[in-house]
Amino acid sequence: MSETVAAPERALVQKTTLSIILAVSLCHLINDTMQSLLSAIYPILKESYGLDFVQIGLLTFTFQVTASLLQPMIGMYTDKRPLPYSLPVGMGSSLIGLIILGFAQSYWLLLLGSAFVGLGSAIFHPESSRVARLASGGRHGLAQSLFQVGGNVGSAIGPLLAAFIVLPHGQGSVAWFGVGSLLGIFILTRVGQWYAAHRRANVGKAPASMVLPFDRRTTLIALAVLTVLTLTKNAYMAGLSSYYTFFLIEKFHVAVQDSQLLLFVYLGASAVGVFIGGPIGDRFGAKFVIWFSILGVLPFTLALPYADLTWTVVLTIIIGLVFSSAFSAIVVFAQELMPGRVGMIAGIFFGFAFGAGGIAAAALGALADAHGIEFVFQMCSFLPLAGFLTVLLPDFGRRMR
Repeated sequence: MSETVAAPERALVQKTTLSIILAVSLCHLINDTMQSLLSAIYPILKESYGLDFVQIGLLTFTFQVTASLLQPMIGMYTDKRPLPYSLPVGMGSSLIGLIILGFAQSYWLLLLGSAFVGLGSAIFHPESSRVARLASGGRHGLAQSLFQVGGNVGSAIGPLLAAFIVLPHGQGSVAWFGVGSLLGIFILTRVGQWYAAHRRANVGKAPASMVLPFDRRTTLIALAVLTVLTLTKNAYMAGLSSYYTFFLIEKFHVAVQDSQLLLFVYLGASAVGVFIGGPIGDRFGAKFVIWFSILGVLPFTLALPYADLTWTVVLTIIIGLVFSSAFSAIVVFAQELMPGRVGMIAGIFFGFAFGAGGIAAAALGALADAHGIEFVFQMCSFLPLAGFLTVLLPDFGRRMR
């Protein structure tokens, strides 16, 4: 168990409620599958509606504004006024968005559908992350990694579902995935009941302290460092996810189908990395995982642009395993820095930082148009150097001693 667990929180939750953590992880899978479907159906929408790339970009912008930028605000609100039953409401918003996207006949309805899917994601992430922490029994890293791995799997299978279901059957088939949303609403209603019962059972008990463990300056510097680390990590991994197939095709002349298979090998390794990062953080501390994950991946990213095909596959598996293990540790570290502000932290790191990382990855596309895809991989290989900023993070163990 991590040394950073606050004593008041131990009083509130005595044991890990694995069924609740797995339930929110499954719903995280459903949520992120639905939001990944949006970008996966862009080719269909572009052809059906005669959209240009600016209009496609506006669809992404609409989704990002609602999904990413609203999350910190929703998180801050629910830190003060927890809303146990907001979870099924968020999933319901995504359901409405899918139905609109499936049956839309005009561009403005596509924008509206994108906004509803984004709003559902913005509501879901802060409160579900709080539930995972409440159910962790102090094993915060394990809970966050299990929660996050659901999202990673959802993001990975979304394009597959689009390829095998939406592409053959057309835009209307998007609405079929509303069945998954209905399942999510049912599960999250039960989770909301557990959450509400947990709050009632702890009425009158001292809440978790909101006193900062470090002075304000140290806390702000640490949060800034964690945000930069998340941005660089997400920019690299989003860039690799977006352009890996093009890199393989251009450099090694592999078939399109083979490039997709190798992409899913990388995504699978990333999902495993997310899962193992949490328990390691509980055992050795979140700061150790951040050091190991972000700076430790540097030799492999530097070698990747110059490797042959076999070593490219091996290196991307290692990069996926090591680099992705940092995220749950970063979230746990930030939550310990800001006790009692679980929703705000989840909103920042699941929302704003992910959105900004996605924007950075999009900028890499312009760089690839100007200088080539191999140049992009060479430039991105230096992003893990940001891991040296970890030296600025405070030491919780030393503070407690």
